[in-house]
Amino acid sequence: MTSAERPAPLRATWPQRTHTCGELRLAHAGQAVTLNGWVHRRRDQGGLIFIDLRDRYGITQIVINRDEAPEAHEAASRARSEYVLSVSGAVRTRPDGTANPDLATGDVELGVQAVTVLAESKAPPFEITAETNVDESVRLRHRYLDLRRRRLRELIELRHKVVREMREYLWARDFLELETPTLVRSTPEGSRDFVVPSRLHPGNFYALPQSPQQMKQLIMVAGLDRYFQLARCYRDEDLRADRVFEHTQLDIEMAFVEREDLLELIESLYLHIVGKLSSQDLAEVPFPRISHAEAIRRFGTDKPDVRFALELVDVAPDVSGRGFRAFDDAVADGGQVKAVVAPGIAGYSRREVSALQDIVQEAGAAGMATIALNDNGSIRSPLARFFGEDALREAARNAGANQGDLVCIVAGSAPVVAEALGALRLHLGRALDLIEPNQLAFVWIIDFPLFEIDEESGGFTFSHNPFCSPADDSFELLYTDPGRALSKQYDLICNGHEIGGGSIRAHRAKDLRRIYQVMGYSDAEIDDSIGHMLDAFTYGAPPHGGIAMGVDRLAMLLGGTENLRDVTVFPKNQAGFDLMLGAPGPLALEQLDELHLMVRDEQEESPAEE
Repeated sequence: MTSAERPAPLRATWPQRTHTCGELRLAHAGQAVTLNGWVHRRRDQGGLIFIDLRDRYGITQIVINRDEAPEAHEAASRARSEYVLSVSGAVRTRPDGTANPDLATGDVELGVQAVTVLAESKAPPFEITAETNVDESVRLRHRYLDLRRRRLRELIELRHKVVREMREYLWARDFLELETPTLVRSTPEGSRDFVVPSRLHPGNFYALPQSPQQMKQLIMVAGLDRYFQLARCYRDEDLRADRVFEHTQLDIEMAFVEREDLLELIESLYLHIVGKLSSQDLAEVPFPRISHAEAIRRFGTDKPDVRFALELVDVAPDVSGRGFRAFDDAVADGGQVKAVVAPGIAGYSRREVSALQDIVQEAGAAGMATIALNDNGSIRSPLARFFGEDALREAARNAGANQGDLVCIVAGSAPVVAEALGALRLHLGRALDLIEPNQLAFVWIIDFPLFEIDEESGGFTFSHNPFCSPADDSFELLYTDPGRALSKQYDLICNGHEIGGGSIRAHRAKDLRRIYQVMGYSDAEIDDSIGHMLDAFTYGAPPHGGIAMGVDRLAMLLGGTENLRDVTVFPKNQAGFDLMLGAPGPLALEQLDELHLMVRDEQEESPAEE
């Protein structure tokens, strides 16, 4: 390398910025300033070089004139996209007709006298200056570059503002912000745990917390009656756009409260956040409250998107008992026959109707029947040979259908019908543009069952978490007929996403023990799993309750994106792999030995059966 090719050494110190790249206005004209930032765009016109210099705060146009500042011009001539520069000069008004109304700094420019190259850059693997679609794997591998793009930076900053508002709101209401451990004991709380082997206690493992559930309840026993934290939580579960391995939740617990106190606090907090950080419309205030049973009946899910109608309709009285076996058997077996009325698509082709059928079958239904009320007054339905035209028209009308609508009918057990039509309803809402895009529709779901049936064991498991209190009129049922018991659980839903959930807790040791007994735990297993909580509850545990609110999901909704990875600084991909760090990765044999672990090669053949 010749001396001419060798980069100039960077001074130990360099001109540090006096202003950010988004700060300068007409009022700064005539001032000498220094900016530090990245080359966003560069235009070389020979004697003049124009550079849009970018930092987190904005963009400022800088101008380097060869005749006025030859050394600065020479340095700028070497600069390329994403070089890091320090530039000094005088702020001046842009020439007439050259102002840029799209920039906050667009009325001024910087006449540069000195340029220092702080860092060079290779050509980026994707264009940072344009908000074009880039393969996500490339973006995640170079996340530090992706974060330089305006849209992603705005989403990350929005998440920061959400957290700031949460903290300030709760600090002002006398909540203590406390931290709980991230190395805890594995307990049955729903999802699989991420576990951490112990070097000092061979054969034993910590678990990363799915939530600080037990800790925050013990904080209430300690008398610290208003607690919160921004807690990192870890769940080893299947991933999707709105579910990741690790997330942050606003974790809250309060003593001497009932359900209304928690609902009022969170509703007030979220109205405050939306009012400060979002221009989206609120569908309804106060937030509606719907029982779990009503949500399933009307929407087929306990996470309903209530921005559009298309509610499930019971059509069993009109279509059962007429010789169509699928309907008659469902009713005879205690199941349901329900429908969703899709507006304006009676003319769907056989292929389009088949695509709708695929949706309900993927959700567990055996199939779907349809009644099309054609625009010309005729009826088209595979049920025609079982029903007369008048009977079909009456069934469709009773379901709420008008001319041009398609009635979609599913029969089966109540859970299957709800799952299938709930999925179909959501698909139709999106496909038919029935959803108001600039709206936030919050709804509280309350009165959950205390237990539900575990599909694998056939016994009872908890509906939400095992620490939830029975409803006031269900304490006796907990001991006599637990399958009928309701709980003091509540979830907050927004636009079909669960963004928070909590409950008033079972704070008496005998009730908590009974909940575990109903789920099939022996007394020895109970003492081994939650004996520390049962013991704590014998020392004067106050009535208490709390809630955990998903910070990432709220930021996602406020930011108008449907992917949690967009509001996470360094996310993993859909397979749970960190493309930037290459994690997870193998451990060295020395580390495995130290942790008393042995890794079995998946390629090894299983021992032959004797």
